[in-house]
Order: sequence, then structure tokens, then C-alpha cells
Amino acid sequence: MFSRRGFLGSAALAGASAISGRVQAASIPEAPTMDKVVMQPPLHPISGPDYRPVVTLNGWSLPFRMNGDWKEFHLVAEPVVREFAEGMKVNLWGYNGQSPGPTIEAVEGDKLRIFVTNRLPEYTTVHWHGMIIPSGMDGVGGLTQPHIQPGKTFVYEFEMKKSGTFMYHPHSDEMVQMAMGMMGMVVVHPRDQSFRPVDRDFVFVMSTYRVDPGTYLPHVNEMTDFNMWTWNARVFPGIDPLPVRLGDKARVRIGNLSMTNHPIHLHGHSFAVTCTDGGWIPESAQLPETTTDVPVGAVRVFDVLADNPGDWAFHCHKSHHTMNAMGHDVRNLIGVSRKDLAKAVGKLAPDGMAMGSTGMAMGNMEMPAPDNTLPMMTGTGQFGPIEMGGMFTVMKIREDLARDDYRDPGPYKFPQGTVAYEVAAPASEPARQKSGSPPMKHKM
Repeated sequence: MFSRRGFLGSAALAGASAISGRVQAASIPEAPTMDKVVMQPPLHPISGPDYRPVVTLNGWSLPFRMNGDWKEFHLVAEPVVREFAEGMKVNLWGYNGQSPGPTIEAVEGDKLRIFVTNRLPEYTTVHWHGMIIPSGMDGVGGLTQPHIQPGKTFVYEFEMKKSGTFMYHPHSDEMVQMAMGMMGMVVVHPRDQSFRPVDRDFVFVMSTYRVDPGTYLPHVNEMTDFNMWTWNARVFPGIDPLPVRLGDKARVRIGNLSMTNHPIHLHGHSFAVTCTDGGWIPESAQLPETTTDVPVGAVRVFDVLADNPGDWAFHCHKSHHTMNAMGHDVRNLIGVSRKDLAKAVGKLAPDGMAMGSTGMAMGNMEMPAPDNTLPMMTGTGQFGPIEMGGMFTVMKIREDLARDDYRDPGPYKFPQGTVAYEVAAPASEPARQKSGSPPMKHKM
């Protein structure tokens, strides 16, 4: 557990580390760290304005301490090891023990003082993406501040002028540092508690990596050919589900610091995009959607009424973004006979296998793979293989969830007669209408 000395709120399973005796004497707050990869409980405020706290997919919110009128946080930029899913760990850079870093929560009008200690092998900064702050606090190395050299601590001070959803990331050797996972989310709650309240509030940031099978380090120079598509640096089946109580209004906040846009789709419901990193969208301008495109370097927030119980897929609708590393450079052999090909492959690689003559379904396949590599498509549900990877999870809507219960409720218990089922195949080929013929008439 992290030390509660001087901090507000509570976050399960967080550890604390003092920076140094001299730093403590200089009144720099402790820097909590996290080594868990599952969603931590909401960090409820115990002082100041009340608000509905967010939960971060496979993440946590950073505790703070009060120092007069200031909320003080401490970020530590450092090398980390992130587990993308069970069986694959990657060497990244992040904050406070994880990549992405912890979510920072505040309230509109709060005065924030954020200490940033650099434990990277090169200098860094922190840019507060989308936030209206003084120029000298904007975090662009060389332009608005000196770079934070290794071993040094800088402090950022500003007032939260508006509520909304924002991001943080370096503007210092940005190509390398962001490609190594340095990013996080900032949520600023409205001071007026009656402004668009919700019952559940989720947040995550999207990022992409090129990690070759069997390796542990991303290619930081990659610009287009990524093979790991992540939500909060996790891929399916390692991404947390979104448990929601039936009848609740849920908010999902999505940041995109990857190199491409992502059309995010929720099954079984329609929703309204209510906010971007630029501000709240007037209700008169909101449209009913089932998919919203999240551009590069942007935030999209949607609100959904969870009025349809079940297990509902929630994913990026670019099909290659719901695959993992083994999905790259695989030849399309649909319709090709494997008999002769298998003989040829067997002579060159006795352990190899020719696959895919009828498609790429992975459910019944077992094949050797390099260490530290995930299957291209994976995951299992109550009816068999789910065959997804990357940016995919499930919104699980249940009637009996408690208010702050975010545990996985398990598979949905389908009411009798509500699951698609098999019927006997027709004895003969069904009649088909020929092109150009008059429409078929139904017998009355």
C-alpha cells in the first residue's frame, strides 16, 4: 500500500517510494508507484468538492496531497516493464512504475502543483495536452522551458480553467519517448456536480507499438507498420472489461496518442459523443452513434445509457487493430491446396506448418511461437474461441452490480431462447432468384 501520510483518497495496491531524504526536506511529495496491471478502485475525494471519480482500464489514479490551496502530485519518469497480456512483457518508459502513467484527477478551479522527477537516461519534459495554462508551463523543451535533465526535478503550477478530459506526454525527444510509452490522462471534473452527472466513468489512452516476435523492445523509428494495438498498453485478452450496472449512465473517455485514427465501436447500444479535449459538446449538437472515430492526438468522450443487459463487444473497427503480433507478414492461402505446399515447407522447416487454406480461424490451431509473443487472435468465451487481439474488450452490463463494484462479473447468463442457434441444413439447395428475373411472389 502507498503511504497515506499527507495524501488524500485511497487507491488499492499502490506502493510508495520516497525520492530521497533531501527531497523530502524540500517538501516534494512522495511518488506512489503501481505494479498491478488490473483496474484499481475509484479514488474518492475526502476533502474539497465531491465528484464521481474515474476508473482507468488496467490502471489507477495518482494520489495527491494538499499544501495550502494547492493539490500536489509527483510524477516520476522512468524505465518500466509493461505486461501487454499474460505471456508478453515489453520494456517501455513511463511514469510511477507503469506505462501509461497514472491518471491525474482534479476539479475545475483547482490549483495544481505537479512535480516531475526524471529517472530516464535522457532529458524530458511534460506537455499538458489540451489544457489552458500559462505558456511557461506548457512543457515544450527548449521553447517554453529548459529540458529536465536526468536526476533533476521540475515543478509545473497552473489552475484548471475548465473541466474535461486531457492528456499528458513529453515534448522532448518526442518520437522516442512517446514511442516508448510515455503518456497518461488528465480528468478535470466539473465543479458543479449537477453538470452532466454519470454513474460510472472509465478512461484510457490508445497507443501502438512495433515489437517483433520474441523481442522485448519497441522499434521507436516505426511510423506505419505497427503490430501491437493497445488500450492503456494492454491487448486482448489482457484488457479489463467494463462492468456497468443495468440502467446506469456510463461515460467512456478515450485518448489517442497512437499514429493513426481508431473508429471505436460499441455493440448493442447507441451513444452520444459529449466531449473532446477542446471542451463539452452542446446537447443540441450531439448525434446518436454506435461508432466514433478518435483522431490522432485527440480525445473523444461518449455517454451511454446501459439499458441492454449482456456482454457487448467494444473495440476498434479496423480489423487489423484487433489482432496481435503474429498477424503480420502471413501469406493469404485461402483456396490454395495445402498438400503440396506442406511437403515443400516440411523439407525446409520440419516444425513448420502451412495454414490458412480455408481462412485464419485460430480456435483449433496450435503452433509453436517465439518466446514473449502473443497469438495473433486469442481469448475464450463461454461458447468457444473469441479470436480477437489488440483493441478489444467487453462492456458487461448486469442488473446486480453494486455502486462501486468494478470486478469482472463473469460470463452473461443468457435468458432461455435468446441465443442464436443451429437449425438442420436443408436437404437440397435453396431456391435462388436469377439475375434479371421478376421478383419472387410469396404464397398467401
